[in-house]
Amino acid sequence: MGNIDISKAKKIAEEVKAAPNKKQVCGEAAAEYVKSGMVVGLGTGSTVYYTIKKLGEKKRNGMEITGIPTSIQTETIAGQEGIMLAELRDCDKIDITIDGADEVDPHLNLIKGLGGALLREKIVAMNSKKMIVVIDDSKLVTILGEKTPVPVEVVKYAWKATAERLRMLGCEPKPRMSGSGDVMFISDNGNFILDCKFPKIEDPYTLAQQIKAIPGVVEHGLFVNLASVIMVGSEKRVRVIERETAH
Repeated sequence: MGNIDISKAKKIAEEVKAAPNKKQVCGEAAAEYVKSGMVVGLGTGSTVYYTIKKLGEKKRNGMEITGIPTSIQTETIAGQEGIMLAELRDCDKIDITIDGADEVDPHLNLIKGLGGALLREKIVAMNSKKMIVVIDDSKLVTILGEKTPVPVEVVKYAWKATAERLRMLGCEPKPRMSGSGDVMFISDNGNFILDCKFPKIEDPYTLAQQIKAIPGVVEHGLFVNLASVIMVGSEKRVRVIERETAH
């Protein structure tokens, strides 16, 4: 498998002018990081939707990739595009994952999970060589928790007790409800999700450890030190932000 052609993706992103749909242009630009023969983690969300559609187009033009979907929704979209799919257990490695985010701070830490797929998204991201995050500029924040709660996936058993433990960390956990609003939302993994609103998250690394240590918590939506590249779509261009690495 070849190296990721970062320069090509950057060139496409920088040349975008006055995009009519910033999510679409950002999502499609991210597809240029993918080369034939790669195993690709396929995220979930409205921006990465366009990445998957673009990869489907590339597939029809001869590019061969294997996709690892992070949700049933993504599995359906990728299948419709003719992308060959596999499960993580069937692959030695994931070359690259492309996914969205609900918030991104200046250190490239994320809040994810408003779409309900945070557990599989984190598993795939942590098993990838590189994580590309595609967002529009409304998702940029100065500190995590400014706009969105932290989704926490919890087992159904004694979920109220788990919520009380989360409340002790300084948040207000709110059960996520289904579209009809009369029953609790159930994740693809059969669990409940509590949306935990913190006033501000100054130390996401420590908070991530504290949440994960609570019995009943399956996973949370704080993605710390996982994103390699953030692609930010705006009305005029797509900006590429890369994580600084120590030399």
